[in-house]
Amino acid sequence: MRAQRPSRARRLRRGRLVNGPRVLVTGGSGFVGSKVVPLLRSSGVRVRVLAHQWSPTAGPRFEVVKGDLTDPATLRGICRDVDRVLHLASYVGKDEERSVAVNVDGTRHLVAEALRAGVDGLVQLSTAAVYGNGPFRRAVEGTVNPRPVSSTSRNRLAGERFVLRAGGVVLRPYLVYGRGDRWVMPALLRMVRALRSGLPDGGSALLSLTEVGSLATTFARMALGSPSRRVTGVLHACPPRPVSLGELVGAAHRQLGFPLTQGDQPFERAKRELIAAGCDSHLLDLFAVDHWFDATRLRAGYGCAPDVGLPAGLAAHAAWYRDQLF
Repeated sequence: MRAQRPSRARRLRRGRLVNGPRVLVTGGSGFVGSKVVPLLRSSGVRVRVLAHQWSPTAGPRFEVVKGDLTDPATLRGICRDVDRVLHLASYVGKDEERSVAVNVDGTRHLVAEALRAGVDGLVQLSTAAVYGNGPFRRAVEGTVNPRPVSSTSRNRLAGERFVLRAGGVVLRPYLVYGRGDRWVMPALLRMVRALRSGLPDGGSALLSLTEVGSLATTFARMALGSPSRRVTGVLHACPPRPVSLGELVGAAHRQLGFPLTQGDQPFERAKRELIAAGCDSHLLDLFAVDHWFDATRLRAGYGCAPDVGLPAGLAAHAAWYRDQLF
């Protein structure tokens, strides 16, 4: 059963929402969160950040609260006087115990605090990787059953259910790239270096690629605004146009200096070539199989969604990638 929420009128009398919402952010030092927090701060609203090890300097309308998602005692009162919660924290790694503690139990603890405080808006960052290997072509929410293939994806999917049961929103981007990316472009670089005989199926796979700044802007707008009608549940967070693997490799070659893999080879031969080069064949499941997700529902419900195209997105982060990858 959900906790009883104070009425909007009562909350207004307590001084909330008069000057905009008060927003709590978890994962404020992470890949996405580190871009969201400055956007919120520049908007002039009150921001509270849950900090585990990160220690940003507090300031006017910016509060830092020490706490740990895995320790519910440290979260007591974290959502008091908060209107919106952006849950951007997650664990991505091979430690199964840590993954469960953060992605499942940590989300459960946070949602319990949000319900106790009567928070109206709860938005969680998840991933379209929970759907599994595909192919997915213009997939719409609710039409594909999640079949996660990794421990991290299974636990992130398990954590989503607490947010959904509380009437919140779960955003699922697919591949997110940009400054701070330690997964997507490094993995692509490993793959193109190994595929000397050409791209699988000519690089025809269609992918939803989301630039991190555009994703951060979407979260900030969702926290600061109100949809014309209440939209909850799972929403895809991807640009309207997918990018083919061939386009991605070509753009990475031009802007980041990646090797240019030319030619064409069957998928199974490419898999053997990857394995022979010492690479994980799962790279093909990520990049060489259709993963195109439709985000119409997010745009219609909130009037915003990631919209930066690949050329502009890579150009914005090219210097950082070149410095980190080579």
